[in-house]
Amino acid sequence: MPSNSDKVRLIFGLKVKHLRQDQRISLSDLATKSGLSVSYLNEIEKGKKYPKSEKIFALAKALDVDYDAMVSMKLSKKLEPIAELLNSNILSELPLEMMGLDAAGLLEMLSQAPSKVSAFISTIIEISRSYGMRVEQFYFSVLRSYQEMHDNHFEDIEQHAERFLAHFLPDAGIPNADFAESILTTRYGYRIERYTAQSHPDLTSLRSVLLPGAVPQLLINEQLSAEQQAFTLAREVGYQWLSIRNRSLESSVVEAESFDQVLNNFRASYFARAIQMPRRVMIERLDRFFQQTRWDETALPALLDEFRVTPEMLMLRMSNLLPSHFGIHQLFFLRFDHTVGSADFELVKEMHLSRLHDPHATSQEHNCRRWVSLTSLLELAELQKNGRWTRQPLCRAQVSDYYQTDNRYLVLTIAKPSPPKPGANSSITLGLAVDDVLRHRVKFLDDPALRHRIVNETCERCPIPDCLERVAAPTEWHKLQRKERLKTAVKQLQESNRLKI
Repeated sequence: MPSNSDKVRLIFGLKVKHLRQDQRISLSDLATKSGLSVSYLNEIEKGKKYPKSEKIFALAKALDVDYDAMVSMKLSKKLEPIAELLNSNILSELPLEMMGLDAAGLLEMLSQAPSKVSAFISTIIEISRSYGMRVEQFYFSVLRSYQEMHDNHFEDIEQHAERFLAHFLPDAGIPNADFAESILTTRYGYRIERYTAQSHPDLTSLRSVLLPGAVPQLLINEQLSAEQQAFTLAREVGYQWLSIRNRSLESSVVEAESFDQVLNNFRASYFARAIQMPRRVMIERLDRFFQQTRWDETALPALLDEFRVTPEMLMLRMSNLLPSHFGIHQLFFLRFDHTVGSADFELVKEMHLSRLHDPHATSQEHNCRRWVSLTSLLELAELQKNGRWTRQPLCRAQVSDYYQTDNRYLVLTIAKPSPPKPGANSSITLGLAVDDVLRHRVKFLDDPALRHRIVNETCERCPIPDCLERVAAPTEWHKLQRKERLKTAVKQLQESNRLKI
């Protein structure tokens, strides 16, 4: 990431390049006027060299500007967004090396087309302001991109988890419910305390809080399910085993101090799932699941019980292993939250491997109510309302064909309540693109009992006639049709005029 000296060189280089281009002077002409070589000027403009005072005087004279204006860190209004970016915490926190960039490469990229980059940065900032994006949301977006780049599989953490299990669980079984808590208290000297709304009323929205000290104290919300508490404890073990020090002390990142904190939370969480659902055992169970010739809606809930995990933990663990061990790369992960009695559904988490798949967030529009992610939530709410819910997660599957496209997905969804929020349910979805790999792997894909539905992205973009699930008019589709008719009309007029000539 750029250091202070990098920033000084870049800003000076941008200024020289911008002044030269504004005056329509070539590098060769500037070299002649300033007495500096073309190659040296090129290095200056790329932010790689910062000239000595006498050479700055020569450049200032050649460009007809004051020496003080040349050495000032202030850029023209057109380039101000780049200066803001260089001086912002966001740039200094971004893990450039994870994205295949280094500081020198970024500086050169910015210096190639400063005006275009400036306009792009301004647009991004404006979009983030319009949608109220906080810096934490920006960090999570970067993290999601990082996961997608690596197929959400991180072999180094997998190996850490396997070494940990080999040390503490040599019989290669599945950890029991007290496993992580025992490790924290006996090996790492933690004190664990469950709190209630009465004992800590201000902490009811959190899942846990760590109080560091000579004896670290981990406060866990008693309203969490047993599975959520086990994960919280396993993640805390992850922080210790991976020697992570830069971290948030709350379960939810209330205010991220750095991208490293967001990344480290992800690493500890990945480790927790890897020890709760050991790779070898999980691969064996998934292979058995896919070998079934009939869809069985009790199979995934059985895994929840076996591993003592939540649907989100299970589906995320599947997303770690399906690409790396089953060759299933085309997949997406979604989490929807729903308050019982509400007509709204909130997509709070999503991840897309290999490409942006059809079911994705569309701001201010209504996601298709034919998605099994939403129908399962409606079904759960109805069962709860009528007192017929058995307190077991609902597991549903659907083959979704996107209207007027070739896109088809096997969609697996588990819906259940979402403590500690009262009256809140969530559905966790894993969608697998139906291709030759999936047809080979998933034997129940041809089960006639598996429900097939034609779906779309949102009501606003959907022209499906007589849709009983529609909750909004197809306004965006109508706009698109008007635009297409206009383009056709203009094209016909142009063709008619060409023939007359």
